[in-house]
Amino acid sequence: MYIVTGGAGLIGSSIVWGLNQRGIEDIIIVDHLAESEKWKNLRGLKYTDYMERDDLLDVIYDDGFAENLDGIIHMGACSATTERDATYLIHNNFEYTKELALFATENDIKFIYASSAATYGDGELGYDDNEEELDKLRPMNMYGYSKHMFDQWAKRNGLLDQIIGIKFTNVYGPNELHKGGMRSMVCRAYEQIRDTGCVKLFKSYKPEYKNGEQMRDFIYVKDAVDMVLYLMFNFTVEGGLYNVGSGKAETWVELVEACFAAMDQPTNIEYVEMPEHLRDRYQYYTKAEMGKLHSIGYDQPIMSLKDAISDYIRNYISQEKFLGDE
Repeated sequence: MYIVTGGAGLIGSSIVWGLNQRGIEDIIIVDHLAESEKWKNLRGLKYTDYMERDDLLDVIYDDGFAENLDGIIHMGACSATTERDATYLIHNNFEYTKELALFATENDIKFIYASSAATYGDGELGYDDNEEELDKLRPMNMYGYSKHMFDQWAKRNGLLDQIIGIKFTNVYGPNELHKGGMRSMVCRAYEQIRDTGCVKLFKSYKPEYKNGEQMRDFIYVKDAVDMVLYLMFNFTVEGGLYNVGSGKAETWVELVEACFAAMDQPTNIEYVEMPEHLRDRYQYYTKAEMGKLHSIGYDQPIMSLKDAISDYIRNYISQEKFLGDE
């Protein structure tokens, strides 16, 4: 049996889908549905049980509970990079993860958790998933720091060689409609093109980057899931931090052009001012170093940005379909 926390979210529900694709249905999904629409992500999935996040910590120490678990994939967290309530982020992203990690290691259960490429900060030190460089990183927002805090705590307490932390880059794909302002630019571009025929992008405030040529490592959620599950089922992997990304830096213009192409529309971009509160926190370049994952045998090709966006727009979002509806 597997536990997937954040199992109704974009990455979590996609991981459940990936497990289902591998014939695994003995899954407990843990999340906090509240008033969001992410319950829709669950409709096409196969799983044994659902549990609210606050209830999980009440039952993990029940007699026999640990004996039935093969792994915990902990994707649950507040992922809003604009969240300013540090206490809330500490509770959800740091303390909760600590308790689950301790439970897993004490019971010899494989534990994979979501860190983030936001821990790399402005990228001045690069995007190398080397644990030895961990303490040099300076995240640019509280979300990134809450993830970084746990990475550091796990290292200080000798857990990082027993558990696996995933540093996701910019993940996009089906099952993200519930995310509101944190939806990927692919999703938002689709809606803007559908409604107005135009996409708005932030202007650049650094002379070395032209408008729209700020760069990101974009990873399709299907490829991200394949990497995560490789780490889960590759039992030669003991622990550590791993980047999950495309290993490429591509521009916002390239992404938007792929969206227009998938919708058979001519490219039409308007550049707008970036809000003041984002300008000193904005990452102009991200590119995950993927050598570490490849060094342990992961050699699957990933979808190109153009092909992945075409799959997402043509087969899912424009059809109002979710993973599992295939």
